[in-house]
Amino acid sequence: MNVDTRSGRKSGPVRTFLDADQSGETGRTAVALAAYRFPHGDAPSNRLLQLARSATPVGGTTVVVNDWPPDGTLPPTTPDLPADVRLINLLPTGGGRWRRWWRRRTRSRRMLRALRAAGISPRHVDAVHLPLGLWDLATWAVLRAGLRCPITVDVTERHDPAQFAGGRLGPGFLRHRWAFFLAGRLADRVIAITHALERHFVRAGRATLVVPPQIDVTAFAEPRPASLDSGLRLLYAGSPTKKDQLGVVIAGILSLPPGPRARIHLVIAGMTRATAVRTSDLTAEHLDEIGDGITFLGRVSRDDVLAELSRSHFSVLVRPPAGYAQFGFPSKVPESLAAGCPVLLNHTSDLARHVVDGDEGIVLGGCEAGDVRAGLERALQLDDPGWQRMSAAARRRADDFDYRRWRPAVSSFVIGDPAQSVDAPPVDRRLSRS
Repeated sequence: MNVDTRSGRKSGPVRTFLDADQSGETGRTAVALAAYRFPHGDAPSNRLLQLARSATPVGGTTVVVNDWPPDGTLPPTTPDLPADVRLINLLPTGGGRWRRWWRRRTRSRRMLRALRAAGISPRHVDAVHLPLGLWDLATWAVLRAGLRCPITVDVTERHDPAQFAGGRLGPGFLRHRWAFFLAGRLADRVIAITHALERHFVRAGRATLVVPPQIDVTAFAEPRPASLDSGLRLLYAGSPTKKDQLGVVIAGILSLPPGPRARIHLVIAGMTRATAVRTSDLTAEHLDEIGDGITFLGRVSRDDVLAELSRSHFSVLVRPPAGYAQFGFPSKVPESLAAGCPVLLNHTSDLARHVVDGDEGIVLGGCEAGDVRAGLERALQLDDPGWQRMSAAARRRADDFDYRRWRPAVSSFVIGDPAQSVDAPPVDRRLSRS
């Protein structure tokens, strides 16, 4: 048995973090559902955290009910959460494949039982939001019957068949597109991460609000890279899988003359060399050729990624003009901007709305090795004052993504009248980072 570390209630295979005065019936309450290593486990977890913060009603609370993934890890005993976000973790249990399948099938019912066990009556829940990955017919039916409040689905991607084993007939692709279809038919409201997704759901008749990846700008330290006189430090953070193109980045570096090439060092945080060769478009031949011009850090913590951003001159991101790249929005871009690390990228998705060539970053003409080489040549021509101007512009632009800017629009959309919500909040450049 696990005991609630704040209220002392026994909770079975559940760990709750609810203050006694916030497990009852005071204020307005939103519920967020998840199945991540929340709150700082991965990009979807970070998305949920900032969305929960911005969706919390003024004077109210958001309760996150999280079904911790059975990946061998355990949730932190004292998670670092904002004052108005509360957490109920459904702890993983043992069992084989069929038991895990059954737990997924019964996830929404277990989540509602955990809410009631924590003293939160369904009749006092004003709204619920959840990611597309948890959305299916069973979840819709359970939430509709059990909560009787507006249901908002957060849609951050529209995958292509090529991203899945088996293509169009792959089970993963079919599940994803089925959930995508259901969101356009059954969700009361949809939060879309890009305007391309917004257009799709508006055509389907859903009330839709565009919310790009959100961040907390006060969590990022001042940039402190070495002088450009000592070389150009590039960073790629994350797992490219079948999204990001690292092969063309390496090819672009290798196409430079020996002198400029020797001034560039690429750091990859998030995977080892062996993992990169196995799961990305990088080849062992290219890595052998670039030699010590590249460093693999393996899996690192979020704090380590932020530290690497503060030490880098540019983060790099190259994606092809494929469907998934237009519908999704890479969360690593706002984080890089907030760290004062300009981005070297090509425009896909809504990035042209936020990254201006020569201001917040260097925009490539395309996604080929020659485009990367041209961008690197421009970066190598920068001096320290020029880079510092770009870094300052990046940090200013990052304010556009701060969850505080989005709170009036998102909380109104999720809990209030979606017709009164706005597409984007006004930007106040005076936000303090203290």
